[in-house]
Amino acid sequence: SLPGTATAHKLVVAIRQKCNAEDVLNELNDLPNSRDASDTDMAEAPFNPLKIDVFVQTLLNLGSKSFSHSFAAISKFHAVFKALAETEEAQICILHNMFELWVDHQQMMVVIVDKLLKVQIVECSAVATWVFSKEMVGEFTKMYLWEILHLTIKKMNQHVTKLSREMNEAKDKLARTVESSSSESEEEEGGEPNPQKRRKNTETAGEKPTEEQVERMEEKLEAAYVDQKRLFLIIFQRFIMILSEHLVKCDTDGRDYDTDWYRWTIGRLQQVFMMHHEQVQKYSSTLESLLFTSDLDPHILDVFHQFTALRA
Repeated sequence: SLPGTATAHKLVVAIRQKCNAEDVLNELNDLPNSRDASDTDMAEAPFNPLKIDVFVQTLLNLGSKSFSHSFAAISKFHAVFKALAETEEAQICILHNMFELWVDHQQMMVVIVDKLLKVQIVECSAVATWVFSKEMVGEFTKMYLWEILHLTIKKMNQHVTKLSREMNEAKDKLARTVESSSSESEEEEGGEPNPQKRRKNTETAGEKPTEEQVERMEEKLEAAYVDQKRLFLIIFQRFIMILSEHLVKCDTDGRDYDTDWYRWTIGRLQQVFMMHHEQVQKYSSTLESLLFTSDLDPHILDVFHQFTALRA
């Protein structure tokens, strides 16, 4: 009686018969979109949640025998994931379905999220938004969820570091190429060519990047910095929202705010600051002007001030 059940059965048969990504998409195309009724929603996020429900849960269930089976399934149907996960909301829907299937296997959830990030099916910002979503409230104080959040931040940090290193190396090579070209010109004018140096320059000539390539690398790095900043803004904004809501509710009900949940959450906020201090420091002025403003509750603001004091 569940919507999409017939399609799910067809999909199981098709996948077992070694179908390809195009065959899977053709099967999914028959599913109705429950979001069609809302034009506004469709304009903002043109995705079909039923397609994602049927595909993700069917595929991951078929690959549930081991990590290797799950990874192989994700790799084989990578094109289907990419077609379904065009927006951040669609990516969160994929994570939601993964959670529904593997709610009792925390380690599997951690490794699948890691894999989805690695093959760029979901973005870091989508994982962060999902971690703090209402559906994950019951999981909020479980260790695996924080393992997922920190591996997401680390993935983003490693991506930025890699792009920065590659760009600096390319700039160095380009600078050396310019220097060697000018020294060759001087030698030719002086009439004393250096065969050894010329041979070395010829060896590196094949590797030398062009100015256009370096510019493209700079643009990529700039985009990665924007994504990194957005990730931290999402995480800290969600922390502020849930902590502020807790403090206001306790004040309204006349209850003590200093509960186990509050201490856990404040501790996790401090952990994000301390574990990723080098990256957070780069955006501290943005965080101060947008999130950790003077009108924020002092209990939350103190955490930010302690961090800035340590880094001063």
